[in-house]
Amino acid sequence: MLRLIPKAHDITIGKKGVVFTIGYQCPIVYDEELSNDYMYSMRLLQTHIKNCLGYTVPICKGKKGPQQIYIEVSQDLSEEEYTIVIEENVICIVGGDYAGVLYGIQTLRQMIDNYGAVLPEVIIKDYPDMKHRGFYHDVTRGRIPTLDSLKALADKLSFYKINQLQLYVEHSFLFRDFSEVWRDDTPLTPEEIMELDVYCKKLNIDLVPSIASFGHLYKVLSTKTYAHLCELPNSSEAPFAFFDRQHHHTLDVSNPESMKLVIRMLEEYMPLFSSKYFNLCGDETFDLGKGRSKALADQVGERQIYIDFVHKICEYLIEKGKTPMFWGDVISAFPSAIKELPEETICLNWGYEPNQEDTNAKRLKEAGAKQILCPGVIGWNQLVNASADAYENIKRMCTYAYQYDAIGVLNTDWGDYGHVNHPEFSMVGMIYGAAFSWNKVIPGFESINEDISWIEYRDQTRKFVSIVEQLSKQTKFPWFHIVGYKERKEDKIGDYGSEKLIEDMNEYDILEANKKLTQLIAQLYGILSCMDSTKRPLVKAYVIATEGISLWNEISLAIKDRNTNSDLAARLEYWYHNYKELWRESCKESELYRIGEVIFWYADLLRSF
Repeated sequence: MLRLIPKAHDITIGKKGVVFTIGYQCPIVYDEELSNDYMYSMRLLQTHIKNCLGYTVPICKGKKGPQQIYIEVSQDLSEEEYTIVIEENVICIVGGDYAGVLYGIQTLRQMIDNYGAVLPEVIIKDYPDMKHRGFYHDVTRGRIPTLDSLKALADKLSFYKINQLQLYVEHSFLFRDFSEVWRDDTPLTPEEIMELDVYCKKLNIDLVPSIASFGHLYKVLSTKTYAHLCELPNSSEAPFAFFDRQHHHTLDVSNPESMKLVIRMLEEYMPLFSSKYFNLCGDETFDLGKGRSKALADQVGERQIYIDFVHKICEYLIEKGKTPMFWGDVISAFPSAIKELPEETICLNWGYEPNQEDTNAKRLKEAGAKQILCPGVIGWNQLVNASADAYENIKRMCTYAYQYDAIGVLNTDWGDYGHVNHPEFSMVGMIYGAAFSWNKVIPGFESINEDISWIEYRDQTRKFVSIVEQLSKQTKFPWFHIVGYKERKEDKIGDYGSEKLIEDMNEYDILEANKKLTQLIAQLYGILSCMDSTKRPLVKAYVIATEGISLWNEISLAIKDRNTNSDLAARLEYWYHNYKELWRESCKESELYRIGEVIFWYADLLRSF
């Protein structure tokens, strides 16, 4: 059985069986008319053959001949379209352009994973159903990845035919003129951004700049220099809280200095990218019109001051040759206002519920919006992503994207409340989005999980994803409530259900959940020998997260019963030691210390009853 992600549109398996062997002398030959820019994708294939088959095949230019992998471009094919023909004595990949060639090579790589060196007679014709197929990664609210891990992410996105990447930035960039913003962090540097941009380009990935320019400006608006531009006066004096950072810190649009600040940030950040797009964000402006801009809001309306400010940023971006993007959560309440923004503007319409309805997509379509639908990998606020919820959400949002003529899909990976989940855990959801945005025929949940287990994790049992998918379901004390209980006790927020959750804890449910977690850990260890050695380290990451879920389940009971438990406190601290090591494998130090503050608070609490 040929397993491919995304599924190719047209696959014809011949009756002759094995017709071609990739021997150690089999060259990769690309058409002599092609530029040397194509050499990068040839190297991808050469390296994959080396890793999978154990030998390096040569690369050269020339004409089509026997016993070779031949690659060319044809104007008869569309952008990103490709064909693969495997017949006796030759493999031929034809792309409509550089991207088509690259995607043909990515598919051949997956075929080698399926069959090894001996390949069957086959004809594949393939193309994307959706133009923009993106992944959105939060590099602000907890984790800031290393450049190497960002490049590895780009490699994986391209392997699954994703063609756009956005990194969410509030303060996590080394701004030249804003040292107050990043001084206690480990920000991305201009050099790293530019190097990643070049790297992505070779993989046909458009690295789109994305920066908060309206709401969600906690660190910017908590500085001595810019606190006066915050909508809510004196908010910079409040102690840090995860809840507060998510819900406040919106710019005061009535102050002309606010727009000057935004432009200074854009002027410095924009030139680092080759993309023609720019995401200004503009989402969740919860405080707008409730503080310093209240008089203006009372005069013209809260909706109008929102649209006017977004319009100014859009006009500035257009003057600089960029196509603006912005999050559509606010304008979804008054979609007709989309006509007040420049025609080029793209609305990023997000929704993350497993049973997400099509209301906003339909309303924005009827209002004439040019929209991209944005589902989520559902990993924020939990140690392990909820893959079942992610599947349902992404399936629905991709379906709406086709139904309402969206120009693309942007699958999101947020880092709310410290980005506690390991980045690799989001890859299952990322692959769902890649598969469903390339091919509108959406496979069933169990079917695609088996394919991911085999293709991504090289698990011969094809059970890996079905095992890890069950982990989040055993969570009785989620990270959202772990943080919420602490911040409620510190009087940083009002009650949002965390104390009642603990009061309602049932010892039987906790014991059963932890018993199931122990079984799942055993299953993870059990399939190690069935996985490729390069994929095995991920099992350790999942085991650490599983141990964390089990610990927090126990802690919730200890808090409910108010039992001093120094042993449980010590186990939590040892667990955090392992967690830190895992964090540092892929991310800079960034805000790891904030996770530590939560851990230590609970350890002290467990010793104090």
